[in-house]
Amino acid sequence: MTKRKANGVKRGIGLGATSAIAWGVDTVIIGVIIASSPFKEATLLAPIIAAFMHDFFSSIWISLLMIIRGQFINVLKLLKTKSGAILMLAALSGGPLAMSFYFLGIQYAGVTYAASIASIFPGIGAVLAFFFLKEKMNKRTWSGVVLSIIGVIILAYVPTNMDAESNFFIGILFSLGAAIFWGLEGVISAWGMRGKDVEPLYAINIRQITSAFSYGIVIVPFLHGYPLVFEAATTSIVWVIAIAGFLGTANYSLYYSSINLIGAARGQSLNNTYVFWAIVTEILFIGTPINLQFIIGAIIVLFGSILVSGNIKK
Repeated sequence: MTKRKANGVKRGIGLGATSAIAWGVDTVIIGVIIASSPFKEATLLAPIIAAFMHDFFSSIWISLLMIIRGQFINVLKLLKTKSGAILMLAALSGGPLAMSFYFLGIQYAGVTYAASIASIFPGIGAVLAFFFLKEKMNKRTWSGVVLSIIGVIILAYVPTNMDAESNFFIGILFSLGAAIFWGLEGVISAWGMRGKDVEPLYAINIRQITSAFSYGIVIVPFLHGYPLVFEAATTSIVWVIAIAGFLGTANYSLYYSSINLIGAARGQSLNNTYVFWAIVTEILFIGTPINLQFIIGAIIVLFGSILVSGNIKK
């Protein structure tokens, strides 16, 4: 491996790991948003409308960045290409589908369980990348993917009363749906970014715009959700959603850049450690106590991430 390529791999690993921090903090904020007025009074609509507003603000943040950089015109041009169409398909998988399922999982199963189940998406993505993108996966990398998933499940597991009549199992199914669609998104976006004129930030801009428009034009009107959107926009929670949207932009910008440099399987596995950072955020700002379960889970996650990162020289 050349020195330049090795530096690119190091950068990709760093970006993937940093994206996990942004998404971990964002996950905790999402939980706060759904539990706040006016969302807590609208049980069925809250996750979908919160997801729409999250991606709407995220699309604004990334579009402003591209306008400031004088590159927004390149994003619009990319939309007309084959790569742009592929990236829009990835956006539909990771945006309206995965995000809605994830928010619904948080609503019905709670942050810890939703994050735990959704965290299997790197395994799904790794298998898909192996078969469809022909990404090379050695035993060390596969071991790292498996350990990362085991670690986040240990981190997030909390015994609960699993009443069959409760909404808990519905939340688990929604969270599993999020994992499947996020796994698909990583693979499809990696495919789309193979185009010569595609940069990760262009891809993110397309992703967030596509997601916001899909929600705003199809999903929210179908659910008659705009009254809740306007109500939320007139309260102080809108500023929290704007911050969450900014963190979502940071996460996806770093995440897509990582995928572009080191592939879908590695990028997804590093981003998967967001559960660790979500729990760290809860410990620091909400007062969640540290226990042996957290220490064991954290060690496994970090060790799994090291294995996924692999031997850079190779």
